[in-house]
Parts: sequence; structure tokens; C-alpha cells
Amino acid sequence: MMKLTILTILPNARLAFLLRCVPFLTLVAGALLSNLVAQEGTKDLREDVLEWVDQLDAPTLAQRQSAEQQLIGAGPDALTYLPASNDRMSVEAKTRLEKVRELLTQQRTAMESKAISIRLNKANTVEEALEAISRDSSVEFETRVDTSALFTPVETPLSFWHAIDLVLDHANLDIDFYASDRESLTLVPRGEERISRVDSAAYAGVYRIEPVSVTSRRVHRQPSLNALNVSIEIAWEPRLTPIGLSIPIAELAGRYDDGQKVIPQSSGEFIDISASVDVCFSEFYLPLQLPDGGPKKIESLRGKIQALLPGRRESFEISLVNEPREKSIDAMTVRIDSVRKNGELHEVRVLVDLKNASRALESHRQWIFENPVRIRRGDGSTTEHLGMEVFRQTAEGVGVSYLFDIPDDLQNLTLVYESPTAVAENEVQFLIEDILLP
Repeated sequence: MMKLTILTILPNARLAFLLRCVPFLTLVAGALLSNLVAQEGTKDLREDVLEWVDQLDAPTLAQRQSAEQQLIGAGPDALTYLPASNDRMSVEAKTRLEKVRELLTQQRTAMESKAISIRLNKANTVEEALEAISRDSSVEFETRVDTSALFTPVETPLSFWHAIDLVLDHANLDIDFYASDRESLTLVPRGEERISRVDSAAYAGVYRIEPVSVTSRRVHRQPSLNALNVSIEIAWEPRLTPIGLSIPIAELAGRYDDGQKVIPQSSGEFIDISASVDVCFSEFYLPLQLPDGGPKKIESLRGKIQALLPGRRESFEISLVNEPREKSIDAMTVRIDSVRKNGELHEVRVLVDLKNASRALESHRQWIFENPVRIRRGDGSTTEHLGMEVFRQTAEGVGVSYLFDIPDDLQNLTLVYESPTAVAENEVQFLIEDILLP
């Protein structure tokens, strides 16, 4: 009642101003309330996680199993609050805690390696559409081309590459992959004969697949050498450089426009595709048997892409002289094995171990050698390594020796090692349609 009395004695102008402020005040109050609820939820989760961890040492087996399942059911958000194993824990509690940590890390990595969705429902210009893609993907665009042209909003969420292709088709642009990197794509004017990117591509998970060329070979004296090779360009979301990217040849199937089946050549079990962090695409070819007669196109070509996709990238910062000279994040542990003089330089031997590495450190370990490694001085300046050599390789670990030009006094020097800290197995089906033949 008091509030109503005060409002009635205010001058009209001040009353109108206050009434206009009501929606704003309501919005602010709502935001504050949401923030408090989120903080309370975070506090509750932390308390729950710590209580469940304590219960890993409970008197009964049922309590210990229940606590483990509760931790796993809490999902990847619980990783933030999981404590490190300590001497006060029993062997069983330590084992259960590490099992929970590994499972939750795998869950989070699998979530982070899923294809993202792009919303272009509020984009009215090409510039706004590119900004929307950057907002949802954190990938920036570099271009000197005018992007003020009008754009028609799209209500349906799109995959990363489908959204980009739609915008580039509208703006008559293309991508220069060699001028791009993990954080940005360089856009350039499209060639005059370049066909629609949307119409020529297939989308599968985080990948964009496009036939580039088709060549056929007929050897009259040795028909076994006859072949039809389809050259393919595959691109992936820049944030996710695949590890061990391959296509099982036995999974390739399809049909020509005359009804014949597409039959792959017997050239091994897998088509291995190279992937580098420097560019977010690669090219390979699908080896097929040359069909009889004269089909005009491959109506459909199906296959499967298998890969390990990296989780979030983290920075491992380790003193060259002070203990502990190792650091663990998620499934990865980075350890300085030794630091010693090597002529005028210093040799820093680094051990990298990855739990549940699968094929990531077997035949496909190039990604480890591409991880950025540098030494940071006390003043914040950094020195890149001048060369490296592998001195150990196992199924779950790699040892690499790096050469640095650093002072003899190693105090205040820190190794900075950047790497994805987990990997997730990824498998998606693809379908390419209407590949014209020569």
C-alpha cells in the first residue's frame, strides 16, 4: 500500500520514467536471480561430488558402488570438482575415482567433438551471417570482399560447413585453405566456373566432402589395371583436426546410373587420409573398379569415415628445475625427463603419456609432433624449439627431445606444452550423390 501512495504523489514525468524502468528492472532482477540459481547449483554439485567421493570408502560394497554410479551420472561437469587421489584413500577408492575420471573425460571429449549447429535465423546480410557463424563456432573470417549484400535468414539450424557453403554461394565467395588456420578461414572471390558449394558437397558430422575430379584408366593388354579413381576433398571443423583419419574400403558401396554396382578395388583394408593442424582439409582418392559399358555418373556412393577426434586443448606449464616436473590434465600427463647441455644448446627431454590412447599413439602419432612447445622466461618472453628427436614410443606414450637456445641458469624458465588432453573415437557415414564420369 505504501508503494502505491508514493507513486500517486510523483509528478507525471517522473512517474512515466519510473514505469518505463519497470521492464528493465524486472530484466535485471531476473538475470541476478538466474545467476544466483546457477551459483547455488554449482555449489550443490561441488558438495555432492565431494560427498560421493567420500562414499567411495564407505563400509559397504553397495554404498561404494552407488557413489561411483552417482559420480558418473553427474556428467562431465563433475570433473571440475573431482579431487586428486591421496594417501588417505584406500586402493579401491583410488581405483574407482580414476575410473570415474576416465569415463567423465571420455564423455566430455565425445561431447566436444560433436558437430556444432549454426543459427542464421537473424542474419539479414552476408556480414551478419558470417558473424553468426563466428558466434556459434568461434571461427573468424578474413576477407577483403564487401560483405554488405543482403542475405535471407534461414530458420533451420545448419551444420558448420552447410552454413558456410550457403553463405559463400550467396556471396559468390570461396575458401583459401592455405591462407587459413585453426582459428580463421580466409575468404576469396570465387572462380568463374566454380559450381555451387552446397550442390557439390556432402555433409557428415564435422566433415564436408566434395568430389574434385574423376579419372578412368583402361589397359587393354592387362585389364586388371583398369581403374576409376574419384578424387575427394575432405574438410573438417577447424577446431577438430582428426587423428588417424581413414575410410574402410570394404564399406564403400554405391550404384551407377545404369544400375551397375560400385565396386572398390582390392587395394588394402583402409584408405588413410593425412590431416595436419596447419590446414583444415585434405585430399585423397577412392579407388574403384572400372565399370562395364558407359555409365554417365555415379548416382550414389556411400562409405564410412573413422577417426579419433581431439578434446579440448590445454597448456601444460612445468618448471625446468623445480618439482614437480610433471602435470596431468584429463587423460594426458606431460613430464620433463631431463634437461642437459647439448653443445651450445640445451636438450629438454619430454615424456607425454595418454590414457586410453587407442590408435592415437600407435600408427597415428603425427599430431603429437605438431603440438606447440616453447620455453617461457621469467619476463614473459618465449623461445621456440630449434629441432626435435623422438627417443621413446609406446602404445600410450611418446618421448621427444627438444633443442632450445636458453641460458645456463635454468631458474625462472618454464616449459609450455600445448595439446589436446584426450581423444574420442568418431565414426560417421557419408553419402555422395551424382558424381559425373568422364
